[in-house]
Amino acid sequence: MRIALLAHVRQRIAQPFMGGMESHSWYLADGLMARGHEVVLFASGDSDRRFTLDPVLDEHYERTFPWAEHRGSAPLIAHVDAGYAAACDRIARGGFDVVHNNSLHRFPIEPARTARVPTVTSLHVPPYDALHWFVKASPTSTHRLTVTSHTQLRAWFPDGAPPQVSVLHNGIDPAAWPFGDGGGGAIWCGRITPNKGTHLAAKAALRAGVPLLLFGSIEDRDYWAAEVEPLLGPTIVYGGHLQGEALAAELGRAAVFLFTPCWDEPFGLVAIEAMACGLPVAAFDRGAAREVVGDAGRFAPPDEWEALADVIADAVAIPRTVPRNRMERLFTRDRWLDRCEDLYREVGSTRTASAA
Repeated sequence: MRIALLAHVRQRIAQPFMGGMESHSWYLADGLMARGHEVVLFASGDSDRRFTLDPVLDEHYERTFPWAEHRGSAPLIAHVDAGYAAACDRIARGGFDVVHNNSLHRFPIEPARTARVPTVTSLHVPPYDALHWFVKASPTSTHRLTVTSHTQLRAWFPDGAPPQVSVLHNGIDPAAWPFGDGGGGAIWCGRITPNKGTHLAAKAALRAGVPLLLFGSIEDRDYWAAEVEPLLGPTIVYGGHLQGEALAAELGRAAVFLFTPCWDEPFGLVAIEAMACGLPVAAFDRGAAREVVGDAGRFAPPDEWEALADVIADAVAIPRTVPRNRMERLFTRDRWLDRCEDLYREVGSTRTASAA
C-alpha cells in the first residue's frame, strides 16, 4: 500500500525521542516499511532522513516557536495551520491508499478531506477543547479513529463511542527492548515536565531508600530547576537523554520502574518498554496505568509519593518474567502493526464499495 503518515510537528520524528508521540510515528513508519509498504512521512523537515520525507514545516515548531514562550500564540497557530493545510492538499493529490494521521490537528479529520483519501486517525491524548468537537464530528465510512486504551476511550466518548472508533494499544519490538537480569536500583524515564511527575518519583525513591536513575529530555527547565534538581544527590542521579539501545541497557540493569503520571496518561509507552526489559512497575493509579501495567506492577493513589514509596518493595518482588510476558502477550509491535493494516484495509474497502 502507499501510505501517508502524517505526524505531529512540535518535535522532529527522530531519536532520541522527545516523547511517546514521536516514538509512535517513527516506529510506525519503520514497521510499515519493513512490511513492504511505500510510506511517505509528513513531518518536520529535520526528522530522520532514513524515511521518505515530505516536510509539513521546514523544522519542528518547538525550534521556531519555543513552547514556553509561544504556547497557543496566534503566530504559532497560523504557522502550523499553513503547514498542515498545504500538506493535506499534497496528500489529496498524492495517490495514497490511506492516511495514518498522528497530527492532533483538525484539518486532516475534516470529512471533506477524509472522503478523498481514507484516513485512520490515532488519538494520543485526552480530549481537549481545540480538537474535541472536530473529533466528535469526524467519524465517517472513510474515517476510522483509534485511542490507545479503554480508559482513553471513555474519556473521549463518555456516552459511548461510535462504531468507527476502536482501541489500538501501542506496541514495541521485543528485540529492541531485551530482557535484563536487573540487580540495580529504580529507574524513571520520560519527558521531564510537571505532568510526568519526575520530582515525585525522586521523593518516593528517597523515602524508600532506593537509588534512582532519571533519564529523559528536560522539557520544562523551570520545573527542573525548582522541583527536580534540588533532589539530585548521591542516590538520585540524572543520566541524560538516551537513544533507544542505550536506554534499554539501563532499563535491563534496574530492579524496578517508577511510573508517575500526574495527568490522565492515555497509555504510557515507557511502561511497556520497561516491562519488556523485565522491570516490574511501581505506579500511580491514574489514567491507563492499571490497564497497561496490570499484574506487572503495584499501585499507589495518584500524586501520593509517600504511598508510592511504600509499594516499591512489593513491586520489586514481582518475578521479572511477569512484566516481560505481559508485554509479549499484549503489546508487541507485530500485534500493533497487524491491527493497523486491518484498519487500512477496512477503511479502504469502504471507499471502494462506495465507488462501485
